[in-house]
Amino acid sequence: MLKAALVIQNWYRGYSARLKARHRYALTIFQSIEYADEQCQMQLSNFFSFMMENYTHIHEKDPEIVSRLFGSTSQNNEDKQDYIRLIEVPDSYKGPRLQFPLTFPDIDLLVDAFKQQQILHARYVLEVLFETKKVLKQKPNFTHVTTSPSKEITICGDLHGKLDDLFLIFYKNGLPSENNSYIFNGDFVDRGRNSIEVLMILFVSFLVYPNDLHLNRGNHEDFMMNLRYGFTKEILYKYKIHGKEILEILEDVYTWLPIGTIIDNEILVIHGGISESTDLDLLQRVERHKMKSVLMPPVPLDGDRHTTLKKHKINAMAMPREVKSSTSMSEQLTKHEWEQIIDILWSDPRGQKGCYPNTSRGGGCYFGPDVTSKVLNRHHLKMVIRSHECKPEGYEICHDGKVVTVFSASNYYEEGSNRGAYIKLFYDMDPRFFQYQVTRTTCLKPLYQRISAIETSAIRILRERIIARKTDLIHAFHLQDLSKSGKVSLGQWAFSMENTLGLHLPWRSLSSHLVTTDTDGNINYMSSFQDIHIQKPVKEAQSTLIETLYRYRSDLQIIFNVIDSDHSGLISMEEFRSMWKLFNRHYNIHIDDCQVDELAERMDLNKDGSIDFNEFLKAFDVVHKLDKKHKSKSSFA
Repeated sequence: MLKAALVIQNWYRGYSARLKARHRYALTIFQSIEYADEQCQMQLSNFFSFMMENYTHIHEKDPEIVSRLFGSTSQNNEDKQDYIRLIEVPDSYKGPRLQFPLTFPDIDLLVDAFKQQQILHARYVLEVLFETKKVLKQKPNFTHVTTSPSKEITICGDLHGKLDDLFLIFYKNGLPSENNSYIFNGDFVDRGRNSIEVLMILFVSFLVYPNDLHLNRGNHEDFMMNLRYGFTKEILYKYKIHGKEILEILEDVYTWLPIGTIIDNEILVIHGGISESTDLDLLQRVERHKMKSVLMPPVPLDGDRHTTLKKHKINAMAMPREVKSSTSMSEQLTKHEWEQIIDILWSDPRGQKGCYPNTSRGGGCYFGPDVTSKVLNRHHLKMVIRSHECKPEGYEICHDGKVVTVFSASNYYEEGSNRGAYIKLFYDMDPRFFQYQVTRTTCLKPLYQRISAIETSAIRILRERIIARKTDLIHAFHLQDLSKSGKVSLGQWAFSMENTLGLHLPWRSLSSHLVTTDTDGNINYMSSFQDIHIQKPVKEAQSTLIETLYRYRSDLQIIFNVIDSDHSGLISMEEFRSMWKLFNRHYNIHIDDCQVDELAERMDLNKDGSIDFNEFLKAFDVVHKLDKKHKSKSSFA
């Protein structure tokens, strides 16, 4: 009996270890692709600078682009108030009605309404944003808070529009109040479907308890990030009439969010991390509202103004007053200040000593335990609490307990992929961690089925990444396949995949999910593309062109959205061609402009000289021919 028990025990340990490995590999895929996308987003800042230098007529055609990218909104506060008063809330509106000045019952009202999937009227959304900005302007860059034996504080990490997680936190921990303080550490929006609801609950709670609920800026509190990761689209979908105005005011509100919070003069709470040059004294003095988007480097100071305008081919006399004003404001932020904020919002801790570029995300740095000790000692602090990274258990402790990561969005990548967590801090005590996971159907399934579902989803998005580089991968395989057999060794295949895709994945371990092998262990490399293809909107279009447009579809959509200042979804053929030529030059894409011109003309279905660029990019769908149980189609346009 004892021997049998040991056999079963050993088998179960091996089985559990294999499941954990599969779960870990799946999360690695999700995270690698997430960071690769963020790297593309950071690279866009270089493109917009390049665009300003080369798109010579940009200020003549739409000077708002200059202001939007490099300035800050300058609409008069009284004008905004007048605009809000003009919006009527009809008697037919069945959603929550807020009473200003706001009180605790308004928080309760809003939570209950959102649980019933009601939409807050645009009039109230705009008024909440406007009032939030007024209060935020009174806050310092770093909010100082204290705990006491009778007063604790709760710290929440990324929520990313996951309303159910916020509901669960409040259910377990209570609504914000004078006796129940919270810090929400950035990334309230994007990715999830209910970002505006999350934001409204947080802002209304902040307005009711401005000294007890604290908000830090995350890297997603940025209009450029919102263009890629869904919040902009959510706003325009839910608020078709006043969505543009909501987005404009929101851009301004972001700039006034504090950079961080300091608890009991001992604990630094920031969204991302630090670097060896982090200077909290300097950051305390930075005029944070000048940072319109952390993805756009600042315009140089006034001494270099003429040189800058000449370099960008912008006629200062021809610029509207509001553009001159906003550009002048942004020039007061130095490159060093900008880099300091980038580090705070984008950096990640690592076990290796030193401070080196965050190559995975493309922004911020990796900082080691020595850097943490150095910065904490310099500023007489004991600990950094940060967010920014999804952790399987919702939190992680590193750097000898001096750095804590907390992430509050459970099921971030896929249902069952990770837990969420929040931290409670008591006076003069170690942090206490509380974990949770919003569950629906997964709780009814065995563990192996949950892992299989997560794994399948991860492999699916990885295949979409692979098919977008099909031509490049085939070329890489041919360089290895000198005998033209159609096969390569496992090592050659793994080398080609990593060298082309750069995702830092364990390709050897993943090969069984992606390719077929022969009895000798050699890989049929064309099986890397089996059962999946990119749909061609025009049959005659070349595969290389289709792959390129699919691969850069998110970047192109952001660029076109920035050009499309009235949110009409349309750009002229001339603007399309000009932008593509600049994009082609900057990214060094080897595709003839005439191919794109021809494709664009074919997509101009009504021949009015304009393109619905969202529909144009949606045309490039990935089709999965064979799923295990059914055929399906996935669009990430």
